[in-house]
Amino acid sequence: MDLTGKVAIVTGSGRGLGLAYAEALAAAGAAVVVNDVAQEAVDAAVAKITAAGGRAVGVVAAVGATAAADHLIGASVREFGRLDVLITNAGILRDRVLWKMSDEDFDDVVNVHLRGTFTCARAAAVRMREQGTGGRLILVGSPAGQRGNFGQTNYAAAKAGIVAMARTWAMELAKAGITVNAVIPVAATEMTKTIPAFAPVIEESERTGQPLPAWLRRDEGLGTVEDVTGLITYLASDDSKGVTGQAIGVGGDRLALWAHPKEKAVAYADGGWSAEAIAGQWHTGVGAEPETYGIPAPKGA
Repeated sequence: MDLTGKVAIVTGSGRGLGLAYAEALAAAGAAVVVNDVAQEAVDAAVAKITAAGGRAVGVVAAVGATAAADHLIGASVREFGRLDVLITNAGILRDRVLWKMSDEDFDDVVNVHLRGTFTCARAAAVRMREQGTGGRLILVGSPAGQRGNFGQTNYAAAKAGIVAMARTWAMELAKAGITVNAVIPVAATEMTKTIPAFAPVIEESERTGQPLPAWLRRDEGLGTVEDVTGLITYLASDDSKGVTGQAIGVGGDRLALWAHPKEKAVAYADGGWSAEAIAGQWHTGVGAEPETYGIPAPKGA
């Protein structure tokens, strides 16, 4: 996939998935703006990309505030003359169950994930519309945002909001030729190592250098960070110009399209529904097959 001539910003790209995204885009020919909150991480990422023959500059900034978004887009234009692709990957975790989650825990996560995606996408959309040549907004979601996850009120809410924004912006930016999609990645990272069912398998793979087992790559859709980069590169390319408003999952050997929420069962009552009428038919009618919630437990080997 050839991205020569394109310029991309990847937020939160000093390490982990974000760094893998930035490296893949650079390897495909794009110039990349690397972003992280730590100068050391930014410098190391830029050095790694340029040593491999890519073009990259770094911006140290915590996404969330409008000023940070403007700084990122400004750096892209100043250093490379334009902006074609934005990947909103930056994020933090402050996991707590509901009754222990503080205002700060909630606000900090929502500010980085949800507001950071909004401010960066808004600034990118303004620039892309001014250029008049289209563009790509690739928003990073999570299975937690699709299904909910224990202890992640803040994170799940933010990630669900990101997918909703992707669907909304896909409509608003269609006329400008700007596609907007959400990516739902699953990969072996420091975060997934905290999941008891995955941790020993990932650690053994890292210790021995052997690939992750087939049951994990296929059944759970969990592989390396590099396994996610093909989708990112595709969505950044001209080949994906007809793909927009979608939530696309990727990980290990699995590529998946998430369904949009839709009515599963419907019933009608002349004159409307009283509480008693709902109670009388719920378990045999509309609610006979309730939806599951939460990320399913791993099936194991």
